[in-house]
Amino acid sequence: MPATSAKPTIKILYGESDEQTLTTQSALMKKAGHHVTSAVGRRAIQDALRQDAFDLVILGSTLTKDDRHHLPYMVKKTHEGTKVLVMHAASRHHEVDAAIDAGTSMQLVLEKIARVMSEQIVSV
Repeated sequence: MPATSAKPTIKILYGESDEQTLTTQSALMKKAGHHVTSAVGRRAIQDALRQDAFDLVILGSTLTKDDRHHLPYMVKKTHEGTKVLVMHAASRHHEVDAAIDAGTSMQLVLEKIARVMSEQIVSV
């Protein structure tokens, strides 16, 4: 039987306010093998959280500071075990599992996703 090196698929909800940024970044995440649901704006993110569960929610840098502050509470309230990664977080929010600077290369974002999710797997 041949050995497989398939990584587990991570179910991601990725939200941005800018549709072009969302389209570009989510395509790169999908190319890396993740299942990505895209949402434009706070309301769409909230709707997606009510409709489905995700392994990871990524709140992008084009969301308002207010959205990046309040949505982590909603994520944890709706799905307690879901990890939250915020792009462009100036300070550490207690409901956020990881943060990364806006403008970081997609390769580094993908590495951060892998680290955040491996922490969850180890803690199970």
